[in-house]
Amino acid sequence: MRAVVVTEPGGPEVLTVRDLPDPEPGPGEVVLDVAGTAVNRADLLQRQGHYPPPPGASDVLGLECSGTVAAVGEGVERWQVGDEVCALLAGGGYASKVAVPAGQLMPVPEGLDLVSAAALPEVACTVWSNVFMVAGLRADETLLVHGGAGGIGTHAIQVAHALGATVLTTAGSAEKLELCRSLGADVAIGYREQDFVEEVRRATDGRGVDVILDNMGAKYLDRNIDALALEGRLVIIGMQGGAKAELDISTLLRKRAAVIATTLRSRPTEEKAAICAAVVEHVWPLVADGAVRPIVHTTLPLDRVGEAHALMADSGHSGKIVLTPAS
Repeated sequence: MRAVVVTEPGGPEVLTVRDLPDPEPGPGEVVLDVAGTAVNRADLLQRQGHYPPPPGASDVLGLECSGTVAAVGEGVERWQVGDEVCALLAGGGYASKVAVPAGQLMPVPEGLDLVSAAALPEVACTVWSNVFMVAGLRADETLLVHGGAGGIGTHAIQVAHALGATVLTTAGSAEKLELCRSLGADVAIGYREQDFVEEVRRATDGRGVDVILDNMGAKYLDRNIDALALEGRLVIIGMQGGAKAELDISTLLRKRAAVIATTLRSRPTEEKAAICAAVVEHVWPLVADGAVRPIVHTTLPLDRVGEAHALMADSGHSGKIVLTPAS
């Protein structure tokens, strides 16, 4: 198979495409012929040597993919050779073939093409597990999504809007703010010119928001807590703004609020399978009826993986960057 190899920790130039042995399905696994994969910020961290894969996972980059079932391992009953699926991965997506635990496969949503489906697994599983399974966002509540024009942000806006929540979001340019509004954001805040806490208070008559999905970490911690409503829930899924900050416990107590931090990649296979099943049940119908769609900024061949990483690092894109392994 063709796969992207990181020759040494460094910039996009350390990414190279090489031939590697084809994977074989173990018990409970399926091998896919990959049609598409997508770039995530975690891939950039792994390339730089800061985010190693979990024990036993492939050291090839790539946390999601779509493709066709090429082989099934012992004990796999649901999937058959030829099935078109997408998958949540612990690694290995930047390749022409990948082995996946069967529970982490999901059918391609009705009406969606196979390559575009590669842009869904990571964002769908991240948003559903954090915003709905962990934070318990309800239809009558408000959600603040930071980085609304990114892959996770564009998906979170659409799903929360489709399920009846009021959605506020932050973004860094007029073009990205307009994209967020077009996807269902009720309030779009330009974080370069506006104080998002003030805008949240203005939009909610001083109440604050019920749930915040945050990818910034330390930089936004105190302001996020200020922006929470009573019994609000802050879910931290990234550290783009640093890893360490002081926490004002008195404000947290006064608001009876919660701060939750989660990761997806290192969870046990059984937990990932439960999340994938929930996504298929709750999110895929929204994709099938057109209420939610993958936002793909560009699609590039696997040979241009360095360009894709540079584009991700520059943050000028909106939505997802997809790679196709076909030569």
